[in-house]
Amino acid sequence: MALIHRTTITPTKLELLAAWLPAQPWYAATGSAPEPVKAGGFRLDDPEGEVGIEFMVVTDASAGAPVAYLVPMTYRGAPLEGAEAGLVGTTEHGVLGKRWVYDATHDPVAVEQLLALLRGEAVPQAQSLTDTPDPSVTVEGKSTVRPAAPVRPRPTHTPQGTEVLADGLPAPLSLTRVLRPGGAQDGEASVTAVWTLPDGTEHRGVFATLP
Repeated sequence: MALIHRTTITPTKLELLAAWLPAQPWYAATGSAPEPVKAGGFRLDDPEGEVGIEFMVVTDASAGAPVAYLVPMTYRGAPLEGAEAGLVGTTEHGVLGKRWVYDATHDPVAVEQLLALLRGEAVPQAQSLTDTPDPSVTVEGKSTVRPAAPVRPRPTHTPQGTEVLADGLPAPLSLTRVLRPGGAQDGEASVTAVWTLPDGTEHRGVFATLP
């Protein structure tokens, strides 16, 4: 169970993302610096209690009309070997000390727990509350995929999302980065969740799918 601390984080997650987002192939460049605002998301628990896992949604209105992005991140107390390409940055946590923040598609713990969620074996948790399930996150068409060995993710980024390959997966695990309202296609196991635009409008859409 992840324990949510009420403390300072320097730089903040949004400050890290403001610097990181422009380099991502799925980010719609606006000609201005990003202005990310937290808009929703959920957490998953690491069974070992070592890695923080957060599926954050941010909106960016630097070009006018806000665009919603899914930014899954993991928080670690030490660097993750082999995941240098997925490093978002480092931050100083008021309780836990220095934390290495990664794009979660590069982190095996996050990918394994997302697969567990798609099988109905993990419980999505509220972003800001300890030990509190988030009923707004739903799984449809549950998966039966269970890799026989520890997952070693190989993410590929596109203009719309991220495809994660790994041994034992029959097809790529897809994460939608540029979020839009709507449901998954028939025959896909999917995770859907909600986000809120700056005007208060709430939307639901697909965060992740596995054929």
